[in-house]
Order: sequence, then C-alpha cells, then structure tokens
Amino acid sequence: MTYCCGILVRDGLVMIADTRTNAGLDNISTFRKLHVFSSPGERIMAVASAGNLSLTQSVLSILNEGLENPETGERETLMNAPTMFQAAQRIGRAIRSLARTEGPALEAADVKFDLSFLFGGQIRGERTRLFMMYSAGNFIECTRDTPYLQIGEHKYGKPVLDRAVTHDTDLYDALKVGLISFDSTMRSNLSVGMPLDVLVVRRDACVAELSYRIEPEEPYFQDLRRRWSAALRAAHLDIPPPPYQQKT
Repeated sequence: MTYCCGILVRDGLVMIADTRTNAGLDNISTFRKLHVFSSPGERIMAVASAGNLSLTQSVLSILNEGLENPETGERETLMNAPTMFQAAQRIGRAIRSLARTEGPALEAADVKFDLSFLFGGQIRGERTRLFMMYSAGNFIECTRDTPYLQIGEHKYGKPVLDRAVTHDTDLYDALKVGLISFDSTMRSNLSVGMPLDVLVVRRDACVAELSYRIEPEEPYFQDLRRRWSAALRAAHLDIPPPPYQQKT
C-alpha cells in the first residue's frame, strides 16, 4: 500500500508521496513514487503512483520511451504533449497498452491489474492542473470545490484535508496540512511510511520551487507531529463533556 496526495490551490500545486512498498510483513522496501518531468520555464509535470509496483514502473517506462502515434508515427511522451489534458490522455493510453500486453498473464496468475496515478503540473501558457488516473486509463480532474486528490491509503488523511484546505489556502500552508495528513495516515497504517517526497510548484513558474525528501528524523516533521498531537489533546480537553445522563 502507499499514500500519495496532490493539493491544487490558487498559488500552485503541492504533491507528496510516501516511499514504502511491501509484499508481506517480512518484505518491506523503499521506492520513489513521485516522479518529475520538467523543462524549466517551459513545463513541469509530476506523476505519483500507487498499486502494483511492477505495473506502475512499466507505465512510467512506456511514458519515458514514448507511445507511437499510429497516424503520424511520432513518439508521444509527456515532454512533447501540447497540453496537460493530452498528457493525461497519454498516461491513460500507456495504462491501457500495458493492460493489453500484461493483463492476460496477470489474470492467469490471479493477480489484479491494480494501479493508480496522480498527475499534476503546468505547461507554459496553460493553468496548473491536477488529475487522478484509474486502472482503466480514465481520469478525473481536481476542481476548486475539492482542491485535492488522493490515491492509495487515503481514508485516514482525508478528514484533515476536508477541514483545512480550500482553493484560497496559502501554498505552504497546503504543504503543512498535507504533511499532517501523512502523519495521521502513518499513525494508523503501517503500510505507509517514510521517507516522504515533496514537490511544490508555484503557479506560472513552470519550475519546482521545492523538491525535497523528508527523512524519518527530519526535525521539522518530527516537531509537526508532536505539535499536532498536542493540539488534538488540547482541543479534546477544551470541549465540554457530553451532557447526556442515563435516566434512572
């Protein structure tokens, strides 16, 4: 399992992904799941992955090598996509291409074709966009009404995002809330773990303002975890006890 989160606010995009993969309790490894494709000043795009690691790595390899357009013969990659929407379509094509070639063997081995992606970024002249890709190759887009998308083990971190993030949230406040969301998830599910990879892209910059890996003992993140726990305890104590009493 994994957890990846993308937050799209007025000032830009935040993407965070954990790095834990496991195939059983005794086979836990670390793999990067947040991958950046960029030409500074022209475009910056990031893909975060969840699901079967061999499948997600294969999709990324297809995107790097390119998909041949049967009409033009052009090798279509994320780096030569004219729009973010068409780049998302190319990810969908890569997923479906892999499903055609690997699906029958996986089905014969009783292995589910299980993967999902977050895809976000900006091409110069376009607005910043964020998509969530499904295993069928279809996708949805992030909106102002719900300015975040999640894949993987998302249920523990969702309430934090629901309560604290809006389209007008400051870019680095969005990063802070996203990290709190990860803390909540890691406390409740051991299949999500550090290090965490972080990307911050400011609107219209088309370059990474922050690309950073948070290691397990990173001071700020440890302080954030302690402060959030203390704030929750203080809030709990500040709320009056329920007025309900059993009538005799």
